[in-house]
Amino acid sequence: MSKLSASLAAALVFGGAACAMILSGGAAAASGANGEATGGQASAKALKVCADPNYMPFSDRAGQGFENKIAALIARAMHRKLEYRWASERGHGGFLNFLALNLDKHKCDVVMEMPYGDPNEGYTNSYYRSSYVFVSKKSKHYHIDSMHSPILRNLRIGFESGTGVETALKITGLTRNGVAFHVASNPHISPKRMLEAVDDGKVGVMITWEPAVGYYLKSYPNLEVTRVPSEAEAPGLPKMPMSFSMAMAVRPHDTSLIKALNKVIKSDQAQIHQILAKYDVRLYPDESGNGLAAGSND
Repeated sequence: MSKLSASLAAALVFGGAACAMILSGGAAAASGANGEATGGQASAKALKVCADPNYMPFSDRAGQGFENKIAALIARAMHRKLEYRWASERGHGGFLNFLALNLDKHKCDVVMEMPYGDPNEGYTNSYYRSSYVFVSKKSKHYHIDSMHSPILRNLRIGFESGTGVETALKITGLTRNGVAFHVASNPHISPKRMLEAVDDGKVGVMITWEPAVGYYLKSYPNLEVTRVPSEAEAPGLPKMPMSFSMAMAVRPHDTSLIKALNKVIKSDQAQIHQILAKYDVRLYPDESGNGLAAGSND
């Protein structure tokens, strides 16, 4: 789920380079947020960002999401005015349509999150790395640490449809246990719904992108989170990626902007991680030990 959904299936095809980011096509009307984000024709020195106006904890029109906070930090560091192009990331067409209708049509210059290495656009260095996680009740003591954990065959498993998790469930023969959620394609559903499903017993475990639910976990102290490892789901298959480095999307040939953004990502990495920590986004090193924001195109 999260911004990783619609693209995550593609990500697996590309060897894990692309992740899931739900996003949609319809371009919503642009308007201001917190006095620093405006719509319409942006000034030449503005940092123009495409963002969803109603998709917490990532972004909203009031500027309260962690993507909003990071965008504001980046704009300040670059001495640019922050301007938004508001468009729903959820709905018909998915992330590729969102990019085509907004970034590719020059309605903005940056999308704040895209899997590092995604071949559909240009991208900056990654600025954080997180993972899909198992969410279950602490009191159940399930000890789930793999898609091959035996207890999964006895549980109803919640997952975001259209993601690599769904693919993994098919390969491991767990589809019949699965309960599909459509947070990534329905702008009226909050990611919090996935935690509610675990809390009220509709599912025994939820598998979801941690940054989408970390913000809400403080309201559910009875739930625990365990990282989903990247592993081969069947003999002879390559490891299926469940952790992803996230970068900013830009147009492929906008190399000057990529360099400028990379400079800020490097100089302000600690502040970026502080913002993520405030939203309880858990950072994970990649499974080869290359750090919390592995991924550089310098």
